[in-house]
Amino acid sequence: MPKPHPVPAPGRQKTDLVSRRAEALDALDSVLPFDRRDFLAEILTDDDVETLRHLAKEGIGENSLRALASDLGYLEAWCQAATENPLPWPAPEPLLIKFVAHHLWDSAKRETDLSHGMPNDVVAALKSAGLLRVDGPHAPNTVRRRLSSWSTLTGWRGLKGKFNAPGLRSAIKLAARASARPRARKSKKAVTADILAALLKTCAGDRLVDVRDRALLLMAFASGGRRRSEVSSLRVEQLVEEDPVLADPQKPESSANLPCLTIKLGRTKTTEADADTAVLLVGRPVLALQEWLERANISEGAIFRGIDRWGHLERKALTPQAINLILKRRIGQAGLDPALFSAHGLRSGYLTETARRGIPLPEAMQQSQHRSIQQASRYYNDAERQLGRAARLIV
Repeated sequence: MPKPHPVPAPGRQKTDLVSRRAEALDALDSVLPFDRRDFLAEILTDDDVETLRHLAKEGIGENSLRALASDLGYLEAWCQAATENPLPWPAPEPLLIKFVAHHLWDSAKRETDLSHGMPNDVVAALKSAGLLRVDGPHAPNTVRRRLSSWSTLTGWRGLKGKFNAPGLRSAIKLAARASARPRARKSKKAVTADILAALLKTCAGDRLVDVRDRALLLMAFASGGRRRSEVSSLRVEQLVEEDPVLADPQKPESSANLPCLTIKLGRTKTTEADADTAVLLVGRPVLALQEWLERANISEGAIFRGIDRWGHLERKALTPQAINLILKRRIGQAGLDPALFSAHGLRSGYLTETARRGIPLPEAMQQSQHRSIQQASRYYNDAERQLGRAARLIV
């Protein structure tokens, strides 16, 4: 009589399951950092992993896929904590409304009614998993984005959800009004030209890391304040060398020639891959970029790459998170507070600086590739108020 196969212990079964999911997520190693991949393998179901792999094969943008994976991990963890069950597909309307109620609530009412908002045990579970960092209600835009991701993932599974149900729309509207909070900027302070100059002094040396950071900061700022995702994904194949241009087109007789590059942006947050969108890089940033490519011996592939502790160049591109950390490190070295700045400060700083110098908004937007005039004009309005007389009646 054949011997029965031994049945693995429940703990062993879970470990094997998590390992198998982590291996399946290896296909997304260019999108998900290694530690994030293992973390998601603990939370996601097999169907979740297959959905993400399918999206990757369909050619969805890396940033979009990274955001979907992050949101899916949060939704699964929240549902498990709030209902003690995995996330159902499609989600019933009451669960969607519960999600809104747990994330958008009135802080004043919470003080007198502890059952209002997210229950304490759910808060504790999400915080212990490192998924919850705020103590108050979430930003309405964050909740809407996660619901949008939820809807997208539902559709990719071939299902229809209740995301347009009148009850859910009403709940979001009322909850957003109750949890009204001022919009926080992605970077509390803008990296304007004076701050950029201070950062460049910290990387004025001849080390490979200094050459890289110099080129990164100059390129990101001068090309219109490129987003950190655009900087990290930039490749040599996107650069096109152009004929030199005059430093001052208004004075061609006495003006020197400056090196010029075109950067083909491809797919960005506001443009599609086939939009043929490009920006110019002129002068000092071009020289810094050329110096970096020559020193690092990079002729193809990712432009900005990691450098290990021994000063050796790595093959993989820097992640968007690494771009942010580089900026914060240089901010600290310049004697400024890293908590006040993020990589987005390069983008807001570019528009703030163009406003200070009187450059017309449409011209600045051609370089920054802002799609919304309303959004871009905020930086111009702020600059005008700071330079104007209206706030200086009593000084």
